[in-house]
Amino acid sequence: MVFDSAKLGRRTATRLALGGLVGLPLAVALASSSALAAPANQEILLVSYAVTKAAYDEIIPKFIADWKKKTGQTVVVKTSFGGSGSQTRAVIDGLEADVVGLALEGDVIKVEDAGLIESGWQKKLPNNSIITNSVVVIFLRPGNPKKISTWADLDNKDVDVVTANPKTSGGAKWNFLGLWGSVTETGGSADKAKSFITAVYKNVDVLPKDAREATDTFVKKGQGDVLLNYENEAILAKKTGEWTAPYKVPSPNIVIEGPVAVVDKNVEKHGTRKVAEAFTQYLYTPLAQKIFATNGFRPVTPQAKAAAKGQFPAVKTFTVADFGGWKTVNKKFFGSGGLWDEIFNKSR
Repeated sequence: MVFDSAKLGRRTATRLALGGLVGLPLAVALASSSALAAPANQEILLVSYAVTKAAYDEIIPKFIADWKKKTGQTVVVKTSFGGSGSQTRAVIDGLEADVVGLALEGDVIKVEDAGLIESGWQKKLPNNSIITNSVVVIFLRPGNPKKISTWADLDNKDVDVVTANPKTSGGAKWNFLGLWGSVTETGGSADKAKSFITAVYKNVDVLPKDAREATDTFVKKGQGDVLLNYENEAILAKKTGEWTAPYKVPSPNIVIEGPVAVVDKNVEKHGTRKVAEAFTQYLYTPLAQKIFATNGFRPVTPQAKAAAKGQFPAVKTFTVADFGGWKTVNKKFFGSGGLWDEIFNKSR
């Protein structure tokens, strides 16, 4: 449970003013009450998707120090990480996030549709509230024994593919859209895309619940010939020494857009709007964007992009807007009875 310490401070001051301060001049009582109501400590909860943990572990202490310096207030930022689809459902079902940093706008829209976030949230922050970009990559085994270099190479019954489950993972949805767009954005028909992606998913033996678990399945458990995952997961795995084999950035590729939003209903309840909004704004600062970049995310601000020039390979891209936007995508591809359900049933 998150306590509203600001309100608690005011209640304490009132009791003291009515009790222990009785008989003192009114001015003294008011002065004492004002002192007790100085910036009280606050706590906010960030609910995000699994692969952002390493970046937030670095960013959060920086924000806390910056906020303390600016306001004198101590803030505690608690966190919850997991598959974006699962995290979205948890927030809708009552996990009282003050801020959500989910894997795709489509998941934030679900929280909005549940009445927890006010409409127009995309325009409350720079870059339509997108704080990071990425693309889909193909992790390879050492020596690339299956000779994988393009999306099309995954349509091979002898290639065991690992990817997370689109029902629980935002990264898996991006993988799905990357596969689909590799056909439709190069002149292929929707029927051809459907046939291709159905064939690829027939080669998937296991569907981990989120992108981090998918990496563990491939890297630590040694399952599969290739892994579809975020570029930032590949970069982080190399950075930590967890994985040293190469990976491919297939082209064309989808621009993965990671949004952030304040959960209006919860911050009003907790009295945490000011600090929650400040936290989301902090994610666009040069320092935060640099930390995202060093953890494998493509930065979004002009300054951070310039600083990261040469760090990420250039690739021809398409966006979710090419599929009609997230409301269309949620219904057509991932809604009940949508294309994913149909393809999953055919591939089992």
